[in-house]
Amino acid sequence: MEASRENLLERLNKTVDALFAIYQGLSEPQVMIYELWSAKDVLAHLTFWHESFACNVNDLTNGRKPTPLKGRLSDLNQSGVDTMRADSLETVLKRFACAHEIIRRQILNPALTCIPYRKGSRDYSPEEHLDIVDKHIHEHLRDVQKKTAAPFQRQTL
Repeated sequence: MEASRENLLERLNKTVDALFAIYQGLSEPQVMIYELWSAKDVLAHLTFWHESFACNVNDLTNGRKPTPLKGRLSDLNQSGVDTMRADSLETVLKRFACAHEIIRRQILNPALTCIPYRKGSRDYSPEEHLDIVDKHIHEHLRDVQKKTAAPFQRQTL
């Protein structure tokens, strides 16, 4: 049975709550999680993609043509991190929160049927996009938790 858009949004909201709990309690945001990315870099990566998702949803629900990201995935991932490298952890968290609020307010709009991800990639239904985003954040949070001992448990509906 496929989860409803409302249930998928609720699941994403819980994952986002966990993200904020981990990052607000993080004593050392520069701890390395991956070879080239610190915990703060991981948050910047997630924020970059969340802002893209929010921008596309906002454009679609307001009758504008969306402008999905263009480029190789690896280049986009790194440039997203690089653009926020000088920002404080608090600033990146605020950016993520703003993007999530746009998504939260607009994703349930019934007129929203297909959301672009990236040029050269197929579009996704809102349900698919919510599921993919939730899993993406969850995967990175698990890695941050392993390296920082920050408490994180995925909640199920």
